[in-house]
Amino acid sequence: QLQASGGGLVQSGRSLTLSCAASGSIFSRNVMGWYRQAPGKQRELVADITNGGSTNYADSVKGRFTISRDNAKNTVYLQMNSLKPEDTAVYYCNSRLWGINYWGKGTQVTVSS
Repeated sequence: QLQASGGGLVQSGRSLTLSCAASGSIFSRNVMGWYRQAPGKQRELVADITNGGSTNYADSVKGRFTISRDNAKNTVYLQMNSLKPEDTAVYYCNSRLWGINYWGKGTQVTVSS
């Protein structure tokens, strides 16, 4: 129900865009988000966006990452600029509403120094 794509290997300072296509039933009213999990660390919120367009970012990515959603395409995006090696992680797409969470398979992002 959530299909993420766009991960890969990039050099430090470069950009990458992640996409997540969702089925309509878990997109239109839901808060959509991106989480990430680095090796040996807990999964953490990167950014999320409400169906009204309000956004929330982790301090570590503010000013570098932008989350957006296309309600016509049931797709959420994460534009990642000025990537750093510490951004290396598996990135997961998330949909949540009324305490119910849906997760997509992760996509690996690796940033080389």
